[in-house]
Amino acid sequence: MAASETERAAKEKRVSEPAVRHYRTLFISDVHLGSKAAKTDYLLDFLRLHDADTIILVGDIVDGWRLKRSWYWPQACNDVVQKLLRKARKGTRIIYIPGNHDEFLRAFPGTHFGGIEVAARHIHDSADGLRYLVLHGDEFDVVVRNARLLAYLGDWAYDMAIVVNIGLAAVRRRLGMPYWSFSAWAKQQVKHAVNFIGAFQTVVAAEARKAEADGVVCGHIHHAVIEDIDGIRYMNSGDWVESCTAIAEHPDGRMELITWNILAGVSQPVEDTSEAQALIGSLLARQAA
Repeated sequence: MAASETERAAKEKRVSEPAVRHYRTLFISDVHLGSKAAKTDYLLDFLRLHDADTIILVGDIVDGWRLKRSWYWPQACNDVVQKLLRKARKGTRIIYIPGNHDEFLRAFPGTHFGGIEVAARHIHDSADGLRYLVLHGDEFDVVVRNARLLAYLGDWAYDMAIVVNIGLAAVRRRLGMPYWSFSAWAKQQVKHAVNFIGAFQTVVAAEARKAEADGVVCGHIHHAVIEDIDGIRYMNSGDWVESCTAIAEHPDGRMELITWNILAGVSQPVEDTSEAQALIGSLLARQAA
């Protein structure tokens, strides 16, 4: 009797838990681990329910700028790193393309850290025969490239918008409402921001054309979208600070923009994150050297 009840409970649990979705490739960018604004709970939920043959991290995964200003590294940051390391051990190819916030990794192209390979940029061959240039995109941001002080000031102003965002998100969650980004909405209302996004997309698409690619996947500006620009497929994977988005390639090569704004709450056993702690410690030691 007890055995049958146990089997029934296990079956009910399997039915109630959502199935893991498997893709050919996942593109994730702008997580900003080390920032209080990073939506690590949403990303962990996403990684538990989505798997892929290849995961490409399109920059700003670790926020070195903020960690330099003040140290903030809660357990959830280790959990994200450990989840990626575990996927790598289980056979997922993980490619890390550094951005401007984790630029210290740009000194190690071709290096493997815990099964994660670092590359300055990458050419991705999709299942339907198309070639995509994959890069973070900050090299086309004139502010970051030519006026670093202005970039840091802009980063501070962005932090202030995120503070408002966090408070609003907490209220909406208590009311049972889905996640909505105030900072992303505010950015879209500013004419200069809209003009900048359009100019950025055009320049990045031109870079893909110069590389003889059919499309481009980037991050950096936290504006998730898939669209065609002058014959080039432009895809931005967004971020896990505001929009909680990723680009997924299906087995047939079809690209999809996924938004993950409701926590599924899948239960997972507590993992030993000592490997993640050691890896992050090693990376930061190299940064300081």
